[in-house]
Amino acid sequence: MRRIKEAGAALAGLPARQELEEINALNGTSLRAEEVYAFCLRLCDNQVDRELERFPRETLEELAPLFVGKCGIFDHKWSAHEQVGRIYRTQVVEDPGQPSQTGEPYCYLKAWAYMLRTGENADLIAQIEGGIKKEVSVGCSVAKTVCSICGCELQDRSRCTHVKGKTYDGKLCWADLRQATDAYEWSFVAVPAQPGAGVIKSLDAAGLEDLGQSRPEYRQALDLLAKEARAGRRYLAGLRADVVRLGALVQPQLRPALLRTIAEGLDAGDLETLRKVWQRQADALCPAAPQLWQEGTEGGTGDEVFRI
Repeated sequence: MRRIKEAGAALAGLPARQELEEINALNGTSLRAEEVYAFCLRLCDNQVDRELERFPRETLEELAPLFVGKCGIFDHKWSAHEQVGRIYRTQVVEDPGQPSQTGEPYCYLKAWAYMLRTGENADLIAQIEGGIKKEVSVGCSVAKTVCSICGCELQDRSRCTHVKGKTYDGKLCWADLRQATDAYEWSFVAVPAQPGAGVIKSLDAAGLEDLGQSRPEYRQALDLLAKEARAGRRYLAGLRADVVRLGALVQPQLRPALLRTIAEGLDAGDLETLRKVWQRQADALCPAAPQLWQEGTEGGTGDEVFRI
């Protein structure tokens, strides 16, 4: 039986080298880090959701390998045109600090996903980073829906007469989804079935700040990273400004807005190469000369150019 459950997406950004290797190994590609946007997903957890159903931990463990390689779409529309990302790694994560309705330790299925940094995906990436696109929903299949009261399958009315949502001797009735058989996809949706689902912020600036406060031994390294990041951003901004300025000089047919778009889409290495090429062209167009140098002064006394 097919089940659709909601969860959340997380901010990340450029993948680290190991992440990039996993992504390329999954698809046999040779993508560069600047071509990839990586983020984390909370696919589903072991809490009772709005539909009064729950994934026990063993079901989450079964789903984990099934979701590797599965694509992300919108609103469960099974169309190739709707594909926006793909999962490349999963893990069941336990969070003892999160309360659980069942008394078991809270856990959830975490996934690492990626999408390409293209013009078509730019708006979606901005919406993820801005917290607009947060909730996701998973489409999967399980073999059994088991009653939390009697342990029988809820569909078997000859053995189970309990109703989801009702309380029996002080215990709420829900359905445990067991024996995962397949995972189809994950989708960006508007309203999640699982209230606890949401954006994982562990990889953003706030998450790094929390890490520095909770782990003082990381504080110095994080401060250095932040300082280097600020310096890198300033360097890139100056590099892009140089490329736009030189492009306007040697490629006057290109509008400044187009030059800025070109510069924004290039990494530091490509920007440096383009600046070098355009600088040579600019030097040929406008060769530099000393401010007071004049033709015909060779062989003179050396101060003729100062005569009034």
